[in-house]
Amino acid sequence: MTDTAPTPPPSPAVHCTTDDGILVITLDRPKANAVDVATSRELYAAFHRLHSDPQLRVGIITGAGERFFCAGWDLKAAVNGEAVDADHGPGGFAGLTEFFALDKPVIAAVNGLALGGGFELALAADLIVAADHAEFALTEATLGLVPDSGGALRLPRLLPRAIATELLLTGRRLTAPEAARWGLLNQVVPGERLRTTAHALARRICRSAPLAVAAVKEIARATEGQSVEDAFTTLRGPGLPRYRAVLDSADALEGPRAFAEKRRPVWTGH
Repeated sequence: MTDTAPTPPPSPAVHCTTDDGILVITLDRPKANAVDVATSRELYAAFHRLHSDPQLRVGIITGAGERFFCAGWDLKAAVNGEAVDADHGPGGFAGLTEFFALDKPVIAAVNGLALGGGFELALAADLIVAADHAEFALTEATLGLVPDSGGALRLPRLLPRAIATELLLTGRRLTAPEAARWGLLNQVVPGERLRTTAHALARRICRSAPLAVAAVKEIARATEGQSVEDAFTTLRGPGLPRYRAVLDSADALEGPRAFAEKRRPVWTGH
């Protein structure tokens, strides 16, 4: 994956705002917040900004309105000639599903229906907060397609095999309360509290050391699927530069010092 992102022209489809280290990315494409290639590349530019700006600590991805978080691939674009295997650009579909180098957490604030690629976008986030009326579905098989932007790969790792297989084969909608029962969501809240809840979670992450947060993501990614013994071998090896940076960092000294002095630590990211 390239680490550079050309700056796209301003678009009403993707809005970005910042708030004390938090980048809020809002997908706004009425009526269903569906994603075509151009929008996917704009989303990647936003996630790349999160990745590359040292002042930004956490990202929140959400949808405009209350009905749709994201309806996935824009089928109207498909009818107009956009191929099923179109190149959605760096980061994969919606700029996130294959952005494996992103070392800062992303919270999906799911404000409504997350269908097809919209569900895959949420699954690519690190944490999911959902409105109580939100629903999730991988509808691709019912349309003659396959959820190959991460749904067929991530969902079986997150849910019991039988439940994941049912959802993949039937396109059945999963309500927010049911998704929470299976451990897929961090929180389910009334719709009017969704954004404040996502922001509160983001602010809690911002209180942690940035190097440590990046290292946690790196370790989880590198050891996924390994036995604990093999994961320790990976952890102690040379292949985790963010983890090694934590061990030699000023922040690793600042944390215990601040605890002993009963004050909030001042992180430098070094």
